[in-house]
Amino acid sequence: MSGGLIAIEGEHLIEEALRSGIVPETVFLAEGRAMFPGLPESTEVLRLTGNVFSSAVETRSPQGIAALIAAPIHNLDEIMNQPAALILIAVGLQDPGNIGTLVRSAEAFGATGVLTTPSTVGPWNQKAIRSSAGSIFRVPVAAATPEQIAALHSRNIHLMAAVGASDQGVLNAQDADLHRPCAIMIGNEGAGLSAEWIAMAAAQITIPCPGPVESLNAAVAGSLLLYEASRQRSTARAGRTAALPVPGDGPRRSRGAMR
Repeated sequence: MSGGLIAIEGEHLIEEALRSGIVPETVFLAEGRAMFPGLPESTEVLRLTGNVFSSAVETRSPQGIAALIAAPIHNLDEIMNQPAALILIAVGLQDPGNIGTLVRSAEAFGATGVLTTPSTVGPWNQKAIRSSAGSIFRVPVAAATPEQIAALHSRNIHLMAAVGASDQGVLNAQDADLHRPCAIMIGNEGAGLSAEWIAMAAAQITIPCPGPVESLNAAVAGSLLLYEASRQRSTARAGRTAALPVPGDGPRRSRGAMR
């Protein structure tokens, strides 16, 4: 299922789109730019003069290639209905670079997907796309209302609020149970999460910082929490594997190289 057309620029993003199964509708090449390899026959290719191309793109040093693609659309059920859901929720984030970085981290650490609130910058913002380094083409991202986020509890998804200070009742990330299906809310870059959002959560979680800083950048905080969830889950999987009996495993005679 796809939505409106989105502009992307540069070889890397076009390669990532193709690798993700997204066929560009149209590719624009600046004058003198070599044809991009691997384009399907269905893709329209248009050549533009250098001045026209430069005026149509946002980057200061364009690579001479851009494309229009159909943005994939994902729904809430796709993200939530997973046996081991790990969801990141961006609440009121305004920096598209942070959104793109969080989407990239979501892919790196095996998250189910990313939810954005109505007050959050769109994930298809040009800076967000570039910051995601192509992960936006593969990670399910969907918009969600406060009511839909509050309803996560009814789906047995543990809703957690990321906060900056380790007050009474706030769990350090390494002490929180991130094995279970869970969703982590990351708040606005300046104000964090409001009291209303925190009240929705079943628990508050923080990243202990021994250094003299008040809080972490939103993208850094979200990435670290996703990493911690991934670490806990991989450790649990490794433990279960180690507990399985190995066929034929028992006392064995030493078989060194020297006999």
